[in-house]
Amino acid sequence: MTGGVDLHSHTTASDGTLTPRELVRAAARRGVRVLAVTDHDSTEGLADALDEAAQHPPLTIVPGLEINCDVPGGEVHILGYYIDVAAGWFQDFLRDQRTERVARVHRLAERLGELGMPIDVAEVLALVKEGAAGRPHVAQVMVARGYVKSVREAFDKWLHAEGPANVPRRRLTPREAVAIVRRAGGVPVFAHPGLAARDDLIPELVAAGLMGIETYYAEHSAAQTAHYQQLCRLHGLVATGGSDYHGERSGRTNPLGHPPVGMSVYDALLGAASVARAQRPTAQARTQPGPS
Repeated sequence: MTGGVDLHSHTTASDGTLTPRELVRAAARRGVRVLAVTDHDSTEGLADALDEAAQHPPLTIVPGLEINCDVPGGEVHILGYYIDVAAGWFQDFLRDQRTERVARVHRLAERLGELGMPIDVAEVLALVKEGAAGRPHVAQVMVARGYVKSVREAFDKWLHAEGPANVPRRRLTPREAVAIVRRAGGVPVFAHPGLAARDDLIPELVAAGLMGIETYYAEHSAAQTAHYQQLCRLHGLVATGGSDYHGERSGRTNPLGHPPVGMSVYDALLGAASVARAQRPTAQARTQPGPS
């Protein structure tokens, strides 16, 4: 058993390689007791994950998602937990996000063609199926076409935030994403901040309603982990953690349940969820349009 709690994972509902049911079965095999399913801009995998988890007690599913945001010179990702996924306005927001993802794939394909690496958008979308399209799907096609040897190489050379093949998407700020998660009664968490290298945003995100920082993360150094533990204490935030698992065939190396995260983290998240629900805006406020 590598860890009892994993609060960051992906399925074929976004850019993971396992279906929700396959992901849950894999988590059960690895001894994970609490698994958060956090697909990009999608909650479509949650129903199957919850249904499958009922066959693998004591495994518990934490409903969540991950929202990609733009900042000057890069990206910041916001995780959301225990959101009211049945809210019509929230699902409208996610559909708009996924529509923009498909439009961005078309722009990425156009840019890659200009760089002498033509790809077929239909080939990318065939990988996506009903999920949320993204650069990882484009990277997989680049590998299949022989332009790069791995998904990692595709990102390192071409698709990273400042890469020559990357193209902008419709702007959504981290502050707006935090507000959307809180409006939906959820717990917003700054995902893998050591990768984003934008700690300067944390005070303003706390003011906007941020409730946690993903502190325990495979690609964080020991010094970074200690740093984010201290920031969580300073701001009264939950120090969460997870593998960011995308599947063995995804080109990522983080295994399920790693790094180890204790049950006390899950208990703290449950406490934050109770606070978030209690502080959720009134029904009248929730009917107003969300941040654009």
